[in-house]
Amino acid sequence: MQNRPQSSASYLGIGSTLEIEPIPHGIKGKTENGFFQITVLNPHILRIQASKSDFFYPNPYSVLKVDTESDFQLNETQTGITLSTTQIKLEVTLSPFACTFYDKNGNILNQDDPLGISWIGTEVSCYKKVQKEEKFIALGEKTGNLNRVGQAYTNWNTDYFAYGTGDDPLYMSIPFYIGIHEKGAYGIYFDNTHKSVFNFGASTNRFMYFSAEDGEMDYYFIHDQDIAGIISKYSDLTGKMQLPPLWSLGYQQCRYSYYPESEVKTLAQTFRDKDMPADVIYLDIHHMEEYKVFTFDGKKFPDPKSLIQFLKSKGFRVVVIMDPGIKVDEKYQPYLEGKSAGLFVKYPDGDEYQGQVWPGWCAFPDFTNPKTRQWWAEKMKFYTEAGVDGFWTDMNEPASWGQFTPNVIEFDFEGEEVSHRKARNIYGMQMARSAQEGSIYQNQNLRPFVLTRSGFAGIQRYAAAWTGDNVASEEHMLAGVRLVNSLGLSGVPFCGFDVGGFAGEASKSLYARWMSIGAFTPLFRAHSMINTKDAEPWAFGEEVEEISRNYIKLRYKLLPTIYSKFFESSQNGLPINSSLAISYSLDPKIYQTAYQNQFLFCDRFLVAPVESTKEITKIYLPEGTWYSLYSDEFFTGENEIYIDCPLNYLPVFVKSGSIFGMQSERSNTSEIHDGILHLHVYCSNQAGAYLHYEDDGESMGYLKEEYFMREITYSPQQMSMTIGPVEGNRNSSYKKIRVYLHGFQTDVVSLNGQSFSLENENYAFLEKLTEFDPLPEHEHPFYEIKALPFLEIDHIYEPIILSGLF
Repeated sequence: MQNRPQSSASYLGIGSTLEIEPIPHGIKGKTENGFFQITVLNPHILRIQASKSDFFYPNPYSVLKVDTESDFQLNETQTGITLSTTQIKLEVTLSPFACTFYDKNGNILNQDDPLGISWIGTEVSCYKKVQKEEKFIALGEKTGNLNRVGQAYTNWNTDYFAYGTGDDPLYMSIPFYIGIHEKGAYGIYFDNTHKSVFNFGASTNRFMYFSAEDGEMDYYFIHDQDIAGIISKYSDLTGKMQLPPLWSLGYQQCRYSYYPESEVKTLAQTFRDKDMPADVIYLDIHHMEEYKVFTFDGKKFPDPKSLIQFLKSKGFRVVVIMDPGIKVDEKYQPYLEGKSAGLFVKYPDGDEYQGQVWPGWCAFPDFTNPKTRQWWAEKMKFYTEAGVDGFWTDMNEPASWGQFTPNVIEFDFEGEEVSHRKARNIYGMQMARSAQEGSIYQNQNLRPFVLTRSGFAGIQRYAAAWTGDNVASEEHMLAGVRLVNSLGLSGVPFCGFDVGGFAGEASKSLYARWMSIGAFTPLFRAHSMINTKDAEPWAFGEEVEEISRNYIKLRYKLLPTIYSKFFESSQNGLPINSSLAISYSLDPKIYQTAYQNQFLFCDRFLVAPVESTKEITKIYLPEGTWYSLYSDEFFTGENEIYIDCPLNYLPVFVKSGSIFGMQSERSNTSEIHDGILHLHVYCSNQAGAYLHYEDDGESMGYLKEEYFMREITYSPQQMSMTIGPVEGNRNSSYKKIRVYLHGFQTDVVSLNGQSFSLENENYAFLEKLTEFDPLPEHEHPFYEIKALPFLEIDHIYEPIILSGLF
C-alpha cells in the first residue's frame, strides 16, 4: 500500500532544529518545517517568533518600538541551548524545537507541550503544559470567572447587543494573559491580529494553547517578581494611557438619545437644580442629520454652537458619537471626498465595499491607511468648531446589519494590503487613534478624550473603553465589574460599563446599587436605551435620587486621590480598579465565585460589589488589616465576614496604612474648591504612601513639568507622617491641609520637634503654630507629624489643621 501524502489540514509540527545561529539580540534558526527567531528585548521580556517562511510580517500597531538587549548569556547543553538574562532563563530544546522558561532561581515558569509550535493548514498554534494548580487571568474584555481555567475564548471583535454574562466574543480583543502558580507568574502576549483562540483547558486535560487562524506565531514572554510588574512590563510593550482631562473623571450622563436641544438644556439644568454633580453630557446618533457623521440635525439642533456654549456655562462638557459608516450619498461631502481620494475599504477588484448601518448603505473609511486617518482628523474640525470636547467611537468593530462582513474585502494595513481576516480586530483601535489624533490636531494644547467600544492590544494609548451594550440586571452589574477588572489586568486602566444597564430597564434598587459601584469605577457613565423609561439619577424616586447624589458627591470629593492615581497609571500602566489577583495572587479564596468581584480602587479602597437584592453579604478580607470606610470599624485580614449592605451602603473598606486625599464638594470639576486638602491617614504596622498630583486638568503642559507633585508617607516605626518636597513647576490649588487620623490611640502631637497635648478637641492653636508661607520651590523642607491621634465625635472625624504646607 502506498503512503498517502500529508494533508494540508493535518498537524504539522515545527520539527527539529536544522540550523541555529546567534544574532546581536538573540538567536535564530531553521527547523524541519519552519523558521524561528528569539529576541531579548530586556531582562524581563523575550520574543518568540516562528513561521513557515524565513520572513516575518509583524503587527505594526500594538507593540511600540522598544530597545533590544544585548546583555545576555548563551550556553550549549546536551539537548539544546540556553539563553539567560538576569531575570529569565530560556532553555531551547533542539529536537524537536521547544521552549522552557525558568525564573532566575531555576523554577519552571512555563513550558511547551511536546506538540509545541505547529500548524494545521494556515492555523498556527502553541501548546503549553499546565503547571500544578495553575490559574489564568486577564485576556481583556472577556466574560466568565476571574480564573479562566477550563474555558476557551475567541478574539474576534463583535457587535453583540444585549450579550449574555457568559457570551464570547465581545467588542474588544486583547490576546494577553497571565499565568499564576506556586513557583511564580508570567505573562504571554500573542501579537497576531487574526481571529485567535485561547484554550485554558476546555475539553482537554493535557495542555492549554493559543492559536490564530492565519499569520505567524509571534509572542512575548514576560516575567517579573509580581503581577503588578508583569502588567507594567506588558504596558511598556503596548503603551500606556495618556493622562486624560480631569473632567472625564467626573460623572457622565448618556442616553440613546437626548434630543431636541431643549431636552438637553433641561437635563443640564436639572442636574444643577438638584445639586447633583456631573461633568459630561453625550449626544448620541440622533444629533445627526439622517445619522450622517459630521452633521447636526437642523431641526433637533438648529444652533449647536449656542447649545454647547449654554452647557459649558453650566459646567458641562459635550461628547458626540462618531460611527465609521459614511452614507453613500452623492450630495454628502464626506462621502464624495473619501470616494475620490480612495480612502474607503474596497473589494479586491477595486469596487467600494458597502454595508448597511444606521444611515443605510455606507462606505467604510480604511483607518489602517495613514491618509484616511489624516482626512478624518481634518473632518473633525466640524465638531471642534462647535465646541465639542470629546469623541465617542461606536460601531467600530466594524458593525453592520447582518453581522457578517465578507473576509474578501481589503485594507491598506500601512501598505501591506491585507484582507478583513487580518484587519478586523485592529479596525476599532485605528478609528480610536484617528479620533484622538483628530482631537489633538484640532485642539493643539488640549488633552483629548476618546471613548471606544472596539479595540485591540494597545488601545489604551488612544482611548478609554466601555463594555458595550449590557443589560439592566443584577448579573450584568456584577459581570461588568469583572470585565472592568479584566481590562485593568490587560493594560487598559481607563474603562467602565453603562451604569444602570443599556438594554432593558433597571429596578429602583438595581439602579441605586449600580450607581454606588459606578462611583468606584474609572469611567463613571450612566447610559440607557431608546424607548425605555427615563434613567437619570432622579428618575427612580427620592430614595434612589438621594443615594445617587451621595455617591456621586463622594466620587467628586475623592477626585484628588482618583486623579493622582490616574497620573500614576499613566506612568506605570497599572489599573485603577485592581483585581485582588494583583496583590494577593496566591490566595485561593480571591478566585472563589463569592469573592472574585472584589477589587481595590486606587490601591486603597477594597470594594465588595453586591446585588441590590441583598441586605447582608459575605465578604473576604485578604491579608492585612482593614477599616470600614464609613465607621472605622477595624477588621483583621484573611477572614470571611458578614456585613450589612442595605441599599444605601456599598461595602467599602480602607487598607490600613493608607493615605488618601479628599476635597470639598463641587458640582463639576471646573468649579473651584475651598482650598483645603483633606488628608486621611490610617494606622498600621505597615508603611503607607500617597503621591499627590495636580496640574491644570486639561492642557498638555504637564508634559513640560507644569504640575505640582509631592509624596506623603506614613512610617509605623516612628509613628510619623512625612510630607515630602515639591516636584514640578506649578503651585498647588490647595492652601491648607487637614489631616484626619483613623485608628491611632495617642493624644499627643509632635510638630517640628515640639510636642503638644490635644485637649478639649480644640485644634485652633495648631493653625497658629503652623502659619508658614506656601513654599512651592523644590527645596521645600520636610514636615513631620508624629504620634497622630484618632478622635471620634458623633461619627465625624475632627481634623488637625496644618496651614501653609501647600
